[in-house]
Amino acid sequence: MRFCNKLAWLHCIILVTLPAALEAGEIYRSIDSQGRVTYSDQPSADARQLALTNQPSRHLYSVVRVYDGDTIILEDKKQIRLLGINTPEIQSRVRDKEPGGIEAKQWLQKQIQGKKVYLEFDQVRQDKYKRSLAHVFTPDGKHLNLMLLENGLAAVSIIPPNGRYAGKLIRAQEKAEKQKLGIWSMPEYQPRPIAQIAHHNKGWQRFTGIPVAIKKNRKYTRLIFDDKTDIRISNANLNLFPSLDTYVGKLLEIRGWVSRKKDNYTMLIQHPSALVPR
Repeated sequence: MRFCNKLAWLHCIILVTLPAALEAGEIYRSIDSQGRVTYSDQPSADARQLALTNQPSRHLYSVVRVYDGDTIILEDKKQIRLLGINTPEIQSRVRDKEPGGIEAKQWLQKQIQGKKVYLEFDQVRQDKYKRSLAHVFTPDGKHLNLMLLENGLAAVSIIPPNGRYAGKLIRAQEKAEKQKLGIWSMPEYQPRPIAQIAHHNKGWQRFTGIPVAIKKNRKYTRLIFDDKTDIRISNANLNLFPSLDTYVGKLLEIRGWVSRKKDNYTMLIQHPSALVPR
C-alpha cells in the first residue's frame, strides 16, 4: 500500500487496520502544494507520522473540589465518581464518617484539587445518583483510581459491565493488603465471622464463612450460609464467576455491604473480586 487520497479515506481506514500496519504503528499524513491530503504507510520528506493506538479516548477537565476519596467536583459542578474503587465515607448529613475516609480525601486533594485531570469512561457512564463514572488520570499519566488502591486508601469495587482495568486494580489491592497498608491494617476492616453479621452491618465490611447450599430464582443465585444469611449474585453476572458449586463447603471471605430484611441478612456480590477463597 502506498497512499490513498482524501476521497478514498473510508477505503483507507480499512487498509490501515491490516495487522501489518497496526504492528508497525506507522501511518503518515501529508498535504501537497494543492492542499490534497494523502495517507501512506511509507514515510516521505513532507509527511507527518500519525500515532496508532488502541487507548480509549480521554478528555481534559478542571477539578474544583475533592468531595471525598472517590468523588470529585468539576468546574461545571458535575460530580465524578471514580470507577472500580470504594473509599471509606466522610462525615455528611446522611452518613457517619468511617476510619480512613479523611486520609483518602486528603491524599486525593493533594493530587488534583484545583488542577486538570483526564477522564476515561467505561460502558456505563452514570450511576443512580446521576454522578459520572470515570477513571481519573493526571496529565503526567498517574492513574488515581489505581494509586488509591496501591496506598491502601480504597478497596476494589467493580460493578459490571464496567470492568476496565479490573486486573490492574485487583493486583494493586492484593499488594497493599499483603503489606497491610491503610485500611488493611485498621481493626474496623478486619474480617469477622459471618455469624456476627447482625452486629456489623453498616458500611463496607469483610466477613468469613462457609456456604452450605445454593438457591436460584429468576433474578438471583444465592450462596446460603444459614437460614438467615446469604450472599446473592445477579444471574446476569454469573458468567463472570466460576461455577458456584466450587464455593460450597469452602471457607470464603466476602467483601461488600450488608442488606437487612427483617431478621435476614444478605450481601450483593457483583464481581468475583469480592469473594476471596481462604
